[in-house]
Amino acid sequence: MPRELKKRGRREEKKRKREEYEHEHEQEAPVKQYRNDDGDNEIKLDIEEYGQPPEYDGAPNPKEIPFYGLLDEEEQGYFKRADTLLELNQFADAEERSLFLANVYREANGKELKVANSQSCSRLMERLMRMSSPDQLKTLFQKFSGHFSNLVQHRFASHCCETLFLQSAPIVTQELTAPLEEKPQPNDSGDVIPSMESLFLSTVKELEGNLGYLITDNFASHTLRVLLVVLSGRPLSGAAITSLLQSKKKETVDITAAATASTGEVPGSRTVPESFTIALDDVISRTIAGLNTTYLQALATHPTGNPVLQLLLELEFAGSGKSKARDDVSIFRRLIPDDPLVGGTNSASFIKGLLYDPVGSRLLETVVQYAPGKQLKALYKAMFRESLSTLVKNDIASYVVIRILERLSHNDLQHAVTQICPQLPLLIERSRTSIIKVLIERCQVRQVGTEPIADAMKAGCDVSDPRAFFSMLKIGSGETEGMSEERKSRIEAQDSGRLHGSLMVQAMVNVPGPLRDLVMSNILAMSGSSFLAMARDRAATHVLQAVLTCEGQTKPVRRKIVQQFIGHIEELALDPIASHVVDTFWQATEDTFFVRETIAEELQRSETALRDSFSGRAVWRNWRMDLFKRRRVDWIAEAKGVPQKGEASNWKVRGTEDRTAKSAIELARERFAAAKAGKGVTGRPGMGTGVNVTRHSRVSAKT
Repeated sequence: MPRELKKRGRREEKKRKREEYEHEHEQEAPVKQYRNDDGDNEIKLDIEEYGQPPEYDGAPNPKEIPFYGLLDEEEQGYFKRADTLLELNQFADAEERSLFLANVYREANGKELKVANSQSCSRLMERLMRMSSPDQLKTLFQKFSGHFSNLVQHRFASHCCETLFLQSAPIVTQELTAPLEEKPQPNDSGDVIPSMESLFLSTVKELEGNLGYLITDNFASHTLRVLLVVLSGRPLSGAAITSLLQSKKKETVDITAAATASTGEVPGSRTVPESFTIALDDVISRTIAGLNTTYLQALATHPTGNPVLQLLLELEFAGSGKSKARDDVSIFRRLIPDDPLVGGTNSASFIKGLLYDPVGSRLLETVVQYAPGKQLKALYKAMFRESLSTLVKNDIASYVVIRILERLSHNDLQHAVTQICPQLPLLIERSRTSIIKVLIERCQVRQVGTEPIADAMKAGCDVSDPRAFFSMLKIGSGETEGMSEERKSRIEAQDSGRLHGSLMVQAMVNVPGPLRDLVMSNILAMSGSSFLAMARDRAATHVLQAVLTCEGQTKPVRRKIVQQFIGHIEELALDPIASHVVDTFWQATEDTFFVRETIAEELQRSETALRDSFSGRAVWRNWRMDLFKRRRVDWIAEAKGVPQKGEASNWKVRGTEDRTAKSAIELARERFAAAKAGKGVTGRPGMGTGVNVTRHSRVSAKT
């Protein structure tokens, strides 16, 4: 009798039993429950598995995505070669590139959906969109229309949809500002090309029935965020927008020598038609129409749904402002329904839960950052005012406190300083110096005294020992001494404590008063070797530069610090990090010419070594050493800031010189020509150059 075909081993047996058990109990999976608005019927909610509320049960199942077919081997080979050529971008001119793109579009005609869903060829589609003309993008838009609800959920096609939206958004602005045409122009096939505005509006209409589960879909949520940003008219580039629209793991599809079409991103805010604003309001209202408070609060801690909820809240605050925040059907009021907000309510418990949640705290940051002043003040008094000293000690809640400090008034900031200052030694010990940096900066903006902060720092460290002070701030610790530059930079990049410590000390230096005095007393007590180590440290060198260039720094202090480096200028100029300190010496010695000249002479003695080094050449150029070597008088005039008479009056500060001014050799030629025309007026009578006399005698002899 034949035996059953099965794999051997204990792991396979355990795997088989686990699969059988899961199959038997899949109908008994735990679900979240909440009560409806009437409080009578219980409704089951499985947000982890489906990511959609019960009101969207009639919508298509997000797992049932149609199959658009596969490309054959010949087609895959052609598109891969085309992708390689587009990535290299080695076309002779724009015309050749346009012909190549037209051929690729001709080959992909009728296969666009297959290419977008292909793992190997979807990158070609993205590069193709980045280099396409407006008409070609509109053609792709039409090919995708009717399939967007499926494409945005696909692992590869969703990236194509994002790129299509981003590349098409500037065309909407161009069509608004361009002169109106009598009628739409047909394309090559004779079909009338619609406007990009109408294509976007049809996409919104296609997706609006599926917004419930698209919010929590792993791939569709990113595309939905891009579409919301396009409709809102916000900028499409920038660090804040990039972190909002895509994850850190997103693959970047670039083109060598960036040859994107003329539909590039418009910097700053974009002009969008009024229909986009109406469509955006409709999307927001439809998204939350079937969601009650319980589901929205569950969505606040959902890893995929939280970023979409952040964007919806931000757009709601930006569009409607104070009036919308008071509306019962707004997202803000549904998240926090209790008004007034007091302790012990459900809303208060929800906010406390968000404070310590890694995902939910980001939503709370958005609320604090963009909420109207009246709502923020009520939220601050009820939830944060008396608990700041506790919140700053938490790894997650401290980021919310930073956002709160950025919006506090003068009186509230004074109260926050009194609460946070006793915790400063603990914060420094745990390397949470970013919150101290923000506190110092806000005190400077709101004109709040920084004496309590300085006193708390003095109590937390031995201010008489500069090594203890800077080691406490993780600055110049010397832990990477003796390592290679590559390994050192990699380790220092991972150590965020050193970076935040440096930024905090720079903030202290930029605020005149006791905080700057505290830093300066420790720096001036350092030895010469400590100064050299500080200049070479990737984080501490910025502190040294801030000390030398901060506003209001006294001349004796700058001269005393610069003189610590005399005799070591060459080794500093050859160091990639310390060379920036040598560049700073030019500004630090603006009123001490003899020190500036001493440094220049030391650089001149090391000319050969400096010219062989990248950082050395930069220092040589920034110190105008070619001028110092060839025209010392002009260099001295510039170093002293005094314009010289005659020829030197044509010289200006580097970067502002007049390119039409005559050089010294041109002025000499003009003088020589004038002297020759005047028969030697500039010389003694009867005297000429030996060359002219000899030449004249030879001519006379021949005649």
